[in-house]
Amino acid sequence: MNASESMAGAQVVARISALLRALSSKMPEGTGTSDLARLTGISRPTAHRLLASLAAQGFVDRDQHSGAWLLGPELYLMGAIAADRYDISELARDHIAALAEATGESAFLSARRGNETVCLLREDGSFPIRSFVLFEGKRFPLGVASAGLAILSFLPEEQADAYLTTHDLTADHGPAHEAEQLRQRISETRARGYAINPGLIVEGSWGMGAAVFDRSGSPAWALSLTGIEPRFSPERQVELGRLLLQHAHRLTKALAGSR
Repeated sequence: MNASESMAGAQVVARISALLRALSSKMPEGTGTSDLARLTGISRPTAHRLLASLAAQGFVDRDQHSGAWLLGPELYLMGAIAADRYDISELARDHIAALAEATGESAFLSARRGNETVCLLREDGSFPIRSFVLFEGKRFPLGVASAGLAILSFLPEEQADAYLTTHDLTADHGPAHEAEQLRQRISETRARGYAINPGLIVEGSWGMGAAVFDRSGSPAWALSLTGIEPRFSPERQVELGRLLLQHAHRLTKALAGSR
């Protein structure tokens, strides 16, 4: 294989990966070819051709009535096998439930996937007014939302700095996610131990997050809480942060001894 063929092959892999990630954010309803093309920046004919090829291999499926694309059975089977190594949902479920019960807010588990976080678990608390910015399957870039900020803050400094240098988050998430502002929030998060998102994604919807570390000491997951602004007074932030750190520490210890 010559250099041009190798580059073309890498481009196909990148496009397929982008399509599958975009499609995962649209589950369980799925979405159409045009929407996936828009989300990934791939032309519609190319997106359709790749999706048809993926469908032939069972990696995506298509609803015959609506025409929507859906993740396919081969991904489910692969995911079930990979879960033994990567999925911590069962270990985390009790912590998520305890956080929701203790605070009345919505509690979450998110996992780092490359330069993104993806929400794996959600448990709603008893408080009747909720934020729906975060839900199972929702992805955010690192540094966006409290889970992504918590994980980014505890990456090695040179790695976090390289990410901020090469990624512009302002186009999709506004000027509050400019690199220097993120660096300030990273510094504050490191000092506190937990991250705070003061309504930067949706006005009035606040979040707090704490990193969970894998056995190598890398921040691979995060526990977080979301709710409306009046529920996150400065005094209560201290209480919520303490609870998040307690559960994140316990989960980190459980993961260290689980394998």
